[in-house]
Amino acid sequence: MTDKPQADAPRPIILVDDEKHIRLAAGQSLELAGYDVTTLERAETVPELISDDWNGVLVSDINMPGLDGLALLERVHAIDPDLPLILITGHGDISMAVQAMRDGAYDFIEKPFATEVLLETVRRAMDKRALTIENRRLKAELEAQSAPGPRLLGNTPSIRQLRRLVHSIADAPADILIQAETGSGKDLMARYIHEHSVRRDRNFVAINCGAVPENLIESELFGHEKGAFTDAKARRIGKFEHANGGTLFLDEIESMPMALQIKLLRVLEERAIERLGSNQTIPLDLRVIAATKADLREQAARGLFREDLYYRLNVVRLDIPPLRERPEDIPLLFQHFALVASAQYNREMPPLSAERIHSLMLHDWPGNVRELRNLAERYVLLGEACTFDFDNRLITDGPEQVAPSLPEQVERFEKTLIQAALSRTGGSIRDTLDYLGLPRKTLYDKMRKYGLDKADYK
Repeated sequence: MTDKPQADAPRPIILVDDEKHIRLAAGQSLELAGYDVTTLERAETVPELISDDWNGVLVSDINMPGLDGLALLERVHAIDPDLPLILITGHGDISMAVQAMRDGAYDFIEKPFATEVLLETVRRAMDKRALTIENRRLKAELEAQSAPGPRLLGNTPSIRQLRRLVHSIADAPADILIQAETGSGKDLMARYIHEHSVRRDRNFVAINCGAVPENLIESELFGHEKGAFTDAKARRIGKFEHANGGTLFLDEIESMPMALQIKLLRVLEERAIERLGSNQTIPLDLRVIAATKADLREQAARGLFREDLYYRLNVVRLDIPPLRERPEDIPLLFQHFALVASAQYNREMPPLSAERIHSLMLHDWPGNVRELRNLAERYVLLGEACTFDFDNRLITDGPEQVAPSLPEQVERFEKTLIQAALSRTGGSIRDTLDYLGLPRKTLYDKMRKYGLDKADYK
């Protein structure tokens, strides 16, 4: 008996046949099998209904008035050469159908055909189409994550959504506020935005507002003229001006002195500066990306940060999720950092055991990605001598680390595996069932238990 497609993942079929009774009978059989069926008497409108990411299958008679099955095959493959087309043939059309398969048709069925034959052929074609689309998605993801320059690695829904958001606003002139915990990669995010924008060929200028002495930060940002103050022996171009045409990244913006916040607000509004000691206005074309580990809205409410500057910076806000909220990304990130360290130190990367991967995924990572990167580097340098103790110390001997109870560990690991499978399959319950080898009810029970929703992974 043919398996029905799952109701949670409707798959479309376009059925084209000039014989009404075949359209009705075959269309009804496919609908009863759970497919989303569109029936057409003629094929001329089919190209308007499909695209290279259409996730369905075409079923068409080979002999029809107007655009016949062979001509339809040619037009369909001009849109997507991998889109499956199943041909319905009469006895006299077999040789044509065989030639059509050589030209790229998926399969053919001969009239009169049994319902089981139609459903089985369609099922196989659907599986092939799903695999084609998944392979394309993985290839695009691999290319995106293997591109030169900074990368935003990860496959969890939160990171995939963050990547989509970044690419949608990368070329917009709006200023951006990045909020994240320490070690989450705020600097990398800012560089990623710059490198994927039209400003990529101009300067990316970073300044840590908490690391520059208060008496120097104004000169650092605005620059100064010769003689503007004691020791100003020559003109100096400031960070704003140096970033003109590109991107200025202000890290730890919450540390900026209140008096300078007023001047920054004016720069953001007027897009112009004056060097210290000068009356000449210099127009600017730059994007400002500010980053903070603090809640600036709360800081503003407490009078520690200007409220008007907060709202001016908060045109687009990007929240980087902490590492503990995306444990299924941890093995990918660890492997990436280890490979980088392996090349840097000219050391072979030791294999990572399942026990060590499990240990990585159980940790809460208070230091976030920075902590994970440091551990990956130590692991490459020290190999099996590196015990994962997660407090920035290397322990080769000593008591075992305190760990959650066995049931807690099992549940966390089980949840992570289900999350990884849902992420891999794009939220498809059917594919997740196949990947994990679970009965449908068991998977739904476990998703309900762990608060997982397939919609979060589409």
